[in-house]
Amino acid sequence: MQSMKKILASMALMLITASGYAQDFLGKWVTEAGDAQVEIYKAGDKVNGKIVWLQKGPETKDIHNTDEKLRSRKLMGVNILSGLTKKKDKWEGGKIYNPKNGKNYKCSIWLEGKELKVRGYIGFLYETQTWKRATK
Repeated sequence: MQSMKKILASMALMLITASGYAQDFLGKWVTEAGDAQVEIYKAGDKVNGKIVWLQKGPETKDIHNTDEKLRSRKLMGVNILSGLTKKKDKWEGGKIYNPKNGKNYKCSIWLEGKELKVRGYIGFLYETQTWKRATK
């Protein structure tokens, strides 16, 4: 009986630890260019990411947005990652917004070691960026 309790306790600890590792991508990340920080967070069963710091400053506007009505909004707080769903070791099926050209792309994210890989897709073509964990 004692050994059964130890086995169950070990299994519970492993599950808690595994779920902790699955959440390692949550928090603030510095984009590959180093000009923005994005806070990745869960909303229900989806993952989103909003801009929380900009090198150009908090008053920076979304001037390249393809929707003219949104060009006067501040980029600070804008979700640039949205609607990602867990699939194996990745979060996929969402969108990434690129404020440098005002366009949205299909997106997936995953961890590789301590780095976050962020991939945007246009059809079968893609570009992958490496984001680093923010230290401030």
